[in-house]
Amino acid sequence: MESLGVPWFVLVRQIGPPLVLLAVGAVLVWWRRPARTGLVVAALGVNLLAAALPFLWIGLQVGAGIGTQTAAGLVVLLLQPLVAFTAWILLLVAVLARPSAS
Repeated sequence: MESLGVPWFVLVRQIGPPLVLLAVGAVLVWWRRPARTGLVVAALGVNLLAAALPFLWIGLQVGAGIGTQTAAGLVVLLLQPLVAFTAWILLLVAVLARPSAS
């Protein structure tokens, strides 16, 4: 991460809470088995992706050599909240969905 210009503590501070949420959520999914397990797991994964997106974007910018363009930063600035919102919507749908009658 230092080679990308991002200190390690920033990575830990941004990725740490979603990783803890993923671990606790996985234990709860295993223990309680919600009606829509797939949606809950997808929401946890998308939340982790939303947290990692800026770092993935920085890596892509450095690799492609477009790190100095303002428009490139604007893309992730608008995309990250959308991905986080998608994670919350997936979780909301998983909680509010009626169990299938099987």
